[in-house]
Amino acid sequence: MIQPFLAALQFLTRLPVHLSSPPGEKTLGYSLPFYPLVGLMIGALLIALGWLLRDAPPLVAAALLLTGWILLTGGLHLDGLADSADAWVGGMGNTEKTLAIMKDPNCGPVGVAAIMLVILLKFVALHSLFIAQEWIALLCATILARTLIPLLFLTTPYVRSHGLGTSLATHQPRKLNMLVVAATPLLLLQITGIAYFWLLVTTILTFLVLRFMMMQRIHGMTGDTAGALIEMTETSVLLAAVLRVTIDL
Repeated sequence: MIQPFLAALQFLTRLPVHLSSPPGEKTLGYSLPFYPLVGLMIGALLIALGWLLRDAPPLVAAALLLTGWILLTGGLHLDGLADSADAWVGGMGNTEKTLAIMKDPNCGPVGVAAIMLVILLKFVALHSLFIAQEWIALLCATILARTLIPLLFLTTPYVRSHGLGTSLATHQPRKLNMLVVAATPLLLLQITGIAYFWLLVTTILTFLVLRFMMMQRIHGMTGDTAGALIEMTETSVLLAAVLRVTIDL
């Protein structure tokens, strides 16, 4: 199973990963269960960066953490967020028009605004969490957001006829995905404690709302909407963590 893991790592991050040959469709499909593990690695690297910046001013540390986060993922999910935002507004309720706009490589003003808002919200959340030294929330955000992708493929039709998502949807190991989706949050709660249950609730609510929007507008999902789901979930979990810390204080 090393090849599917490396395929997931290569796709979701900009870490140097060497594959002897381009991954086949089955390898891509079997990479889905490894998404939460990649999320764990991303979160761990960000926490390590935060530890290195522990003596820096909180504003500087938050800015550098966010920069490292974007560089680590290559802005992949931000691109999906921008495309989805442009399509949802420009599509004006029409499914075909929404899907057509989503394929346009140009980024419109709504997409730019969506990226700016998500980056701003992540920045202020990281600033607050850095002051509180609340690193577990960052780990929860990166893991839970990527756990939703196997869940999305399990529960939502992929509406494109070609592309990476087609291989993921067609060749995904459904039973293994179900096990990963069920076990990951439970394992995370066992490690972090019941105090972080609110972050899991936030993740579930974010998934339900965004999936409902996908089904209403395009009757399924695309790679762009999956990327938007990751960004929106990470942001929601970080903000929920700030709220939890504030209430505890």
